[in-house]
Amino acid sequence: MVDLSLLQDMHPVLQALFAGVFTWMMTLTGASAVFIIRDVDRLIMDVMLGFAAGVMIAASYWSLLAPSIEMSLQNGQLPWFPALVGFLLGGVFLRGIDKLLPHLQYGRPSNASEGIKTPWKRSTLLVLAVTLHNIPEGLAIGVAFGAVAGGGYPYATLSGAMALTIGIGIQNLPEGTVVSVPLRRDGMSSFKSFLYGQSSAIVEPVASVVGAALVILVRPLLPYALAFAAGAMIFVVVEEMIPESQRGGNAPLATMGSMVGFSLMMVLDVAFG
Repeated sequence: MVDLSLLQDMHPVLQALFAGVFTWMMTLTGASAVFIIRDVDRLIMDVMLGFAAGVMIAASYWSLLAPSIEMSLQNGQLPWFPALVGFLLGGVFLRGIDKLLPHLQYGRPSNASEGIKTPWKRSTLLVLAVTLHNIPEGLAIGVAFGAVAGGGYPYATLSGAMALTIGIGIQNLPEGTVVSVPLRRDGMSSFKSFLYGQSSAIVEPVASVVGAALVILVRPLLPYALAFAAGAMIFVVVEEMIPESQRGGNAPLATMGSMVGFSLMMVLDVAFG
């Protein structure tokens, strides 16, 4: 058993901050691969993207949507309403950021950048693309820890929030590599590629704190906030991660990567949540 006594004594916002820093450090660890390797085969990249997508899909249901529905039932609300509204708003929110934030997906040519047109370099646009992925992940972590602070919800447990954090941290490992190694291949120095790769996840501690503070201050928003984070994560997975993992001609293995990622997150959440 993992001793959670130290975490239990912390304020939930501080718990969320530490969890966000952990997932950032996992991205940093993945980005450090650039000091060892200069390139990664497209097959491996696709499998890693598929794996990350599977983790996010599983986390969206087991750690976010299911607790949202259970909380609504416990509060005497229509069980599906907060989950539906929050989920759709999460997708709309990410779509808005997607339209505004300049970014470039891995494997795309420089003229295929999305968002507001800017003269920014390809490296900056690649980092911003992964930063976009990390916003909902940070929010999900923060909302999970904030839900624990709400009390009275069997589905909202500290071990469950930790399971979500570990799952997102695991999938952040390949994300760091997916950003840093292509930058190194394009001619950037190893150290600069590493700095760019890890910087994509700096947003996670910030989003974690925002998510936790919001649901603590406005407790009735909790079921909506959980579903909102789920909707934002699913938008990223369906709109970008899965299509990109399938584009390189390795669809069967990328799909198996998604299955493995989903299974891992499901086991973590059911076993510890």
